[in-house]
Amino acid sequence: MNESTKPAFDVAVVGGGPAGLAAAIALSHAGARTALIARRVGYGDNRTTALLGGSVDLLRQLDIWPRCEADAAALRVMRLVDDTRRLIRAPEVRFSSAEIGFDAFGYNIENRSLMAAMEARAAEAGSLTRIDGEAEHVTPDEAAVTIRTSQGETLTAHVVVGADGRQSHCRKAAGIGITRRALDQAALTFNVAHSRPHKNVSTEFHTPHGPCVFVPLPGNRSSVVWVASPTEVTRLSALSDADLAEAAERQSHSILGRLQVGQGRNLFPLGIERPARFASNRIVLVGEAAHVLPPIGAQGLNLGLRDAADIADVVRDALACGEDPGASRTLARFETARRSDVLSRTFAIDMANRSLLSDFLPIQTARALGLHLISKVGPLRRLAMREGLSPSWRQRSYKETRFGSP
Repeated sequence: MNESTKPAFDVAVVGGGPAGLAAAIALSHAGARTALIARRVGYGDNRTTALLGGSVDLLRQLDIWPRCEADAAALRVMRLVDDTRRLIRAPEVRFSSAEIGFDAFGYNIENRSLMAAMEARAAEAGSLTRIDGEAEHVTPDEAAVTIRTSQGETLTAHVVVGADGRQSHCRKAAGIGITRRALDQAALTFNVAHSRPHKNVSTEFHTPHGPCVFVPLPGNRSSVVWVASPTEVTRLSALSDADLAEAAERQSHSILGRLQVGQGRNLFPLGIERPARFASNRIVLVGEAAHVLPPIGAQGLNLGLRDAADIADVVRDALACGEDPGASRTLARFETARRSDVLSRTFAIDMANRSLLSDFLPIQTARALGLHLISKVGPLRRLAMREGLSPSWRQRSYKETRFGSP
């Protein structure tokens, strides 16, 4: 490719959700000429995200976290309570961040606050071009990827980051298949105010149909993620605010006192999705284009942020060596970086969910025994906490030295 036909951008990011914005900012910060193709739309719902320690590190290094830290609540203790009322029940397990030398496991924040901070940071990024539109056609070839927007604009890039969600056009353009498995569960999310302080303790009640989690927000407020059968979630969603508050208080065993339901509820079916590959034909996948998991263990967006960190790492290293950032051997590095992380987390969450739902007595016994050992054996408990935050075998690509100015 001669100079006059070189792609205009090193990377084009398609999709402006949290994972896409993080990827665009990280790539720009790594020195790549980056285009972000996403419509500017208000983020109005009240969903929240529990950001684990590594994700907060990345956001801090990208100068995003200081813009929204005041809107987040620290997660210092995590309680698991077996509320299945089965014959064989697991003991309560308490995980304390202080036990592994951390001030907090992470922070819970409303997505709209996080998105506002990301948008503000993206607007300041020097080598990031924002295209307020939607990618209508994504066409990869041997030398580059051509993108045509719904507004008629055309641009080219060495590599495209598909951050365009579950029905990803980028994934289809790359020729990457996907495996989907629907779960006989759904989730209802909403926020509550409560009369007692949460003391930065996140409490997860395990029921026969899934977990119900109360996660701290700033002040005497918490976000609730209630997983149950689709029929039960539909019933709960249809309740009045007063009746839903009463149901949530019963489910929480009144540990937070009287509850008051805030505005906004979100109901969605649960499933597991994973692609055959994470990169192909000059296209890489991040966020929900690359993995969909049940809201268990706070892994969804945290995985998406690790996707963003890894693609920024891979592109930065390729550019530093004078390599094509969209070449097959470059994408193979991203594939290697993401495959073990995503698949291991998917497997762990799936097994934890299956063991909770199972009525098979030996599985219930094994689950109860495993949680008993974690509760009583300090080294095992500390290992579980560290692995829950970030897999020990994974090189932390979001270290500050790897995101220094080029």
